[in-house]
Amino acid sequence: MSGIRHNPLPDRSRVLLDHGERIDWHDHAVHQLIHPSRGVLLISTAVGEWVVPPHRAVWVPAHVAHAHTAHGATDMRCVTFGASDNPLRLDRPTVLAVTPLLREAVAVLSADDGLPAAHRRHIELVVLDQLHRVEPLRAYLPLPADPRLRDVMDLLRADPADPRTLTALGRAVGASERTLSRLFRDQTGMTFPQWRTQLRLHHALTLLAAGARVTETATACGWSGPSPFIQAFRAAFGTTPGLYGRQDLRRPLSSGSTDPSGP
Repeated sequence: MSGIRHNPLPDRSRVLLDHGERIDWHDHAVHQLIHPSRGVLLISTAVGEWVVPPHRAVWVPAHVAHAHTAHGATDMRCVTFGASDNPLRLDRPTVLAVTPLLREAVAVLSADDGLPAAHRRHIELVVLDQLHRVEPLRAYLPLPADPRLRDVMDLLRADPADPRTLTALGRAVGASERTLSRLFRDQTGMTFPQWRTQLRLHHALTLLAAGARVTETATACGWSGPSPFIQAFRAAFGTTPGLYGRQDLRRPLSSGSTDPSGP
């Protein structure tokens, strides 16, 4: 994360990103609410990654270094707030459900249409009020610090469908299953099966954003078939991957539940 840019932003912003386009490491002196009205954003920090589809938004606190990567053609909309405007008192990026009113308010604020300052502040207050009403979601992948866990992470990122148990992965990285299991709980707050499910779901979103079919996505992400994949996807994102893909990520989806905790 060397060479972090301290990037000032205007009061409102809209950025169109091509598939695979990346905004490199930077931070801001203001809080950001980021909503992809189309496409999928991967938000990366030193401690974790957050996948943000169109029916979600992410709150990025001031001074948190982060990077963005687009999966699919992505319409990224940003609204900024001063240090005193942090209604959920969040100190790290957090994915939030998006209500219809919140979505429309963000769209208005991020449009470059010369809103008068008084009108803009009124809509900003609507956004802040809506943030009191939405649910923070555990939609992120914690990144462990231990080098042995990092080695496991690299193996599974290279092939999310890798079927090896933690014992077998431990042999590959030179650590016992018991040690790795304890480290996963201590450093990510998740069991290894929970963490691997998160990684696979994140990968599934990026594949669907690139146009992959449900069956091939399920296989590529390590599920035994479409049915268990659809069940896990619905539990995480409140819709099926088929509907998600048919909507082509252009329209927001209904809010779903928090992320699954199963393997």
